[in-house]
Amino acid sequence: MPLVLTSVIGGLLGGISSLKTPAHTFMRVLPWLMLGATLLFACGKKLTRRRPSGLAHDASTAALVGASVFEFIVAIYGGYFGGGVGIMNLAMLATLGMTDIHAMNALKVLLGGVINGVAVVAFIAQGAIYWPQGIVMTVGAIVGGYFAAHYAQRSYLRRGSAHSFCWSVPA
Repeated sequence: MPLVLTSVIGGLLGGISSLKTPAHTFMRVLPWLMLGATLLFACGKKLTRRRPSGLAHDASTAALVGASVFEFIVAIYGGYFGGGVGIMNLAMLATLGMTDIHAMNALKVLLGGVINGVAVVAFIAQGAIYWPQGIVMTVGAIVGGYFAAHYAQRSYLRRGSAHSFCWSVPA
């Protein structure tokens, strides 16, 4: 719940910020944010190797506060731009010690949906959506998401291992 709450607040702040600031301001820092998120995800396991505990059902208060602060920053970014918010959430979760890619992906999808959902509410409230294009994109995203998930699941079952499906690195 703390991550969802910070996602709501941060996503709303990011959505409002995107309505109020010029796009070229954010485009200057975007490549660096994406690089940072990618490096954080790639190195997350090394950063948490010495930590005895990670983010789990029984996470400490300090771990939840740290995760919430990080998620708040990710949510502002996601509400503002949205691109790469999934990899940033995966990076945050890996850095905090999560190792189960399936649990990480489920949480990433939930948090990303919350972030994008509240940002869309801000865009609707400001009349900033071009509805004909928005509806086409929404239908395309739903259909594409459904078929991509179906294909991924078939491919996963055929190969028999999430390790071989998600990562092409030997164990």
